[in-house]
Amino acid sequence: MSVLGTPVIPAPRPSDGRGGEGLVSVFVRLKLTLLRNGLRQSSGRRAAYISSVVVTLLIAAGQVIALIALRGHDHAGSLVVLLTAVLALGWAVMPLFFPSGDETLDPSRLVMLPLRPRPLIRALLMASLVGIGPLFTLCLAVGSAFAVVHGTAAVVCAVVAAPLTLLVCVALARAVATANTRLLTSRKGRDLAVLSGLVIAVGIQVVNFGAQRLGRSGGLSALDPAADVVRWLPPASAIGAVDSAAQGSYGRAVLQLLLSVAALGTLLWLWQRSLVKLMTAPDGSTLAAAEPTRKKSAAAGSRLSALLPEGRTGTVMRRSLRYVARDPKTKAAWVTALAIGLIVPLLNAVQGTGSVYFACFAAGMLGIQMYNQFGQDTSAFWIVALTISSTRDAYLELRARALALLVITLPYTILVTVVTAAVLGDWEVLPGVMGLSFALLGAMLATGAVASANFPYSIPQDGAFKNVAPGQAGLAWISIFGGMVSAAVLCAPVIVATIWLHLADAEDWLWLLVPVGGAYGTLIAWAGLRLAAPRTANRLPEILAAVSKG
Repeated sequence: MSVLGTPVIPAPRPSDGRGGEGLVSVFVRLKLTLLRNGLRQSSGRRAAYISSVVVTLLIAAGQVIALIALRGHDHAGSLVVLLTAVLALGWAVMPLFFPSGDETLDPSRLVMLPLRPRPLIRALLMASLVGIGPLFTLCLAVGSAFAVVHGTAAVVCAVVAAPLTLLVCVALARAVATANTRLLTSRKGRDLAVLSGLVIAVGIQVVNFGAQRLGRSGGLSALDPAADVVRWLPPASAIGAVDSAAQGSYGRAVLQLLLSVAALGTLLWLWQRSLVKLMTAPDGSTLAAAEPTRKKSAAAGSRLSALLPEGRTGTVMRRSLRYVARDPKTKAAWVTALAIGLIVPLLNAVQGTGSVYFACFAAGMLGIQMYNQFGQDTSAFWIVALTISSTRDAYLELRARALALLVITLPYTILVTVVTAAVLGDWEVLPGVMGLSFALLGAMLATGAVASANFPYSIPQDGAFKNVAPGQAGLAWISIFGGMVSAAVLCAPVIVATIWLHLADAEDWLWLLVPVGGAYGTLIAWAGLRLAAPRTANRLPEILAAVSKG
């Protein structure tokens, strides 16, 4: 709201009689009430939440025990400092990838309430401490402090450092979320979730690569150079202060604690500033030049239409490719598959421990995109269902979707295979890997079509990583993992032929697997589409009900 152009947040009503402490209790109770009511909506949601709590507590307990076991190690300080920095980085990027992860704390919903900024910030901060993430973070902070604590001064420092670390992490996440609320709630902003798959895939492989390098380097001493820098960056500096106090460097410990305190104050100030702007300034984040955008879309559509076949096949292929380019959930799945399909074989090749056959992982990851084809349509599948009146219509629909997938997967599979062979310098087995990848891709197209017809499930649109509607998790597991096992079984003839050629020292004949694998994959894919078509045509009402759920 604003008065004569001057932005202000309305003050509480005089009859309220509540101070900042009263507002804190109201928001904490509100958070708990919303959480409790959300769990009452369905047994599936309760089971998922309880399971996540149990898993989180088990992981946290394991981490704490491992950190306690490090107590007394010469380089434990370096490890816990870097662990805290990674934890803080996770809190910083989490709002960008999970914009709807905590809807109860969305500040845009508080615009019309008569609340002042400072009490509101305190209340939101305390309410943010309620949840699984803060509990996990506190456990790691306590375990990290315990791993390096020695002496009374260090104990006193640890008592301050552990909750201070948690507060800095939470304030960092809330400040980032508030500063980007309008961006993240817009359509283009939600596309940021697409990056999450890439970041997570790269992050997991980098951590794996770093752990292997750490094991070969001789221990935790390799972390010292990085830790010497990170221990001065909040909130890692708070844990670093405990280590400094344990070593008798009290002045250094106080300075490191003050750095974290200053960071907390700065984050709260930035959070308050963003909150005031959010609640008083007009929303211009979604304004764009619509006309140039429409012209670009029309031009791109015309070029795409010229490359695709006529009739239903081209129409369905165009629709499927547009899903990949425009739908956030579909785009996120594709980005993740493309990233992991390249990262896994390439990083193993760079380390010198991999094989060219790891490139088959790319075909497997991309073949998964054939599963649950109708779920990506969500409730709009009824439009597609109206165009299917016979088994032939269903076959053409499934075939066109498979061809659209091949437009991306086939050249990408070839590229990953060639790059992996080039990095390893092992060109002899390249034809065998190529043929096996073709066969695997064809088998996954076949099993994906059958699974889409028999085990469809809904893909909710209200969360970056909420990919299955409540109550349909079993269908998703059966569809994906059952189909992958079936695809591996279908590829058995090509796998056996490949193994036999290697055992018989007949690598010179591996080139035969390229046409054999291609022909076999094509035949299997055709058979799978033929098998799935009548099932799809006969189960249209059931498929529509399943993909529209949630």
